[in-house]
Amino acid sequence: MRRLIRDKEDTAQVFHIVRALSGNSYYRSFRRFAASPEGKRILLDHADLLGTLCDRDRLSGCEPGTLGRAYLDFVYGEGLTAEGLVDASEVVGADDFSDPEVSLYRKRLRDSHDLFHVVTGYGRDALGELCVLSLGNAQFYNHGIAFIVATGIAKTLAEVSGLPVARTAFEAWKRGRTAADFTTFYWEKHLDTPLEEVRRLLNLKPPIRYLRVQDLSRSLERDFQASRQSEHHA
Repeated sequence: MRRLIRDKEDTAQVFHIVRALSGNSYYRSFRRFAASPEGKRILLDHADLLGTLCDRDRLSGCEPGTLGRAYLDFVYGEGLTAEGLVDASEVVGADDFSDPEVSLYRKRLRDSHDLFHVVTGYGRDALGELCVLSLGNAQFYNHGIAFIVATGIAKTLAEVSGLPVARTAFEAWKRGRTAADFTTFYWEKHLDTPLEEVRRLLNLKPPIRYLRVQDLSRSLERDFQASRQSEHHA
């Protein structure tokens, strides 16, 4: 956790923390997933979300304003790749889930993280990341994620004045509670669906509090990245 606090871009630490504290949460949430009609379809199809998100030709063929194009613009606009989270997770080691269906579910959660950013409207600034984690934890609770969110809120409150991080993260949690289940959403089938229609299908309300402070949060993020670059070049 200290390493993650020092550098929030050190994503491997997130996987270390989640693995250490997750307990049986993956199995609990998997059972709900596998019992749903949508989850059963995804498992029956052996759906390969990572393969879909790595297919740039498929994504670039999506019309502007669709989920697929919005995802493509987000990840490559931010200098990311779908494989980036895979690399960070593999630093921790291979999955210890002997059941291939549980492993598929766990990987699907990992690989859909940036899709969560796209559909929720939360950016990659520190507050946006906290909100994505908070929203996700409202749907599939994990002790490790809860620990990261709580620590991130406390750290931000101690360092930044004027940013309502706790209230904004709580709004994200409430959005997660009222939204449709992200885990059972068949993302691959909706790449060509307009983004606003996807948000309607997911019953996602606008992130009002986040939008109010987004400019300030982005400014703080730019300062953080500039400082990080300076340290790396020093």
